[in-house]
Amino acid sequence: MTITGQDPEAIRVLQGLEDGRSSVRLRSALAVGTTPDPGFVGKLVERCAIEPEFFVRDMLTWALTRHPVSMTLPELLREVRSERTQARSQALHTLSKIGDRQAWPAITRTLLCDADDEVARTAWRAAVVLVPEGEESALATVLVTQLGRGERETQLSLSRALVALGEVIVPALRSATTARDPRMRAHALATQRLLRDPDTGFEFAIEEAKRVVALGGSGREGQ
Repeated sequence: MTITGQDPEAIRVLQGLEDGRSSVRLRSALAVGTTPDPGFVGKLVERCAIEPEFFVRDMLTWALTRHPVSMTLPELLREVRSERTQARSQALHTLSKIGDRQAWPAITRTLLCDADDEVARTAWRAAVVLVPEGEESALATVLVTQLGRGERETQLSLSRALVALGEVIVPALRSATTARDPRMRAHALATQRLLRDPDTGFEFAIEEAKRVVALGGSGREGQ
C-alpha cells in the first residue's frame, strides 16, 4: 500500500493500526476516518480481517465509510469471498453500513447459509439493508431455510431480519410452520408472532411456539 506523498504523519497513523495496544489502534482508526486518504483503504480492510477488539473493528468500519464507495466497494467485495470468517463477517458489516446496493449481487445464498453463525448473521443484516425493491420475497425464501439454526442469539438475528422485510415473508413463514424439523416450526411460529406483534419479546414468543409444537400444533389452527 502506498500513502499519497509518503506523508510521515499518515505512515505513523497506519503503523498505529498494528500497535499492540488497542487504545492506540482505536485512535489510529479514528484519525484515518477523520482525514480520509485513498491510501488508507487497503490497510483498513486488511486490519478488519484480523482486529481482535470489537470497538476497534467498529471504528475501522466507520473509517471505511468515510472513503469514496468507488474505492472501498471493490476491496470489500473481494473480502466477502475470503476464507477467513472474520474477513467475511466484517466486510459484510461494512457493506451494510455503506448501504450501496451495488453490493447486492455479492450477498449470495452461500453467504446467507454460511456455516459460521457470525458470518450468516451479518449476511442476513446486510441483505435486509441492500436488497433491491422487488427482491424481498426471494430473499425471504432463502432466509426461512435457516430457521431453527443455532442458539438464541442467532435465531433472534434471523427473526429480526425476516420481520424487517415486512409482510412479504408471510407465505414463506407459513410454509415453514409445517416443516418436519420441530426447531424450524417453532422458530417460524415465533417469527410470525413477532411480525404480528413487534412488542412481543423473543423469549416469550419462542417459548410459546415451542409449547405449540410440543402439543402437535402448527399455530394455524385458529387462523
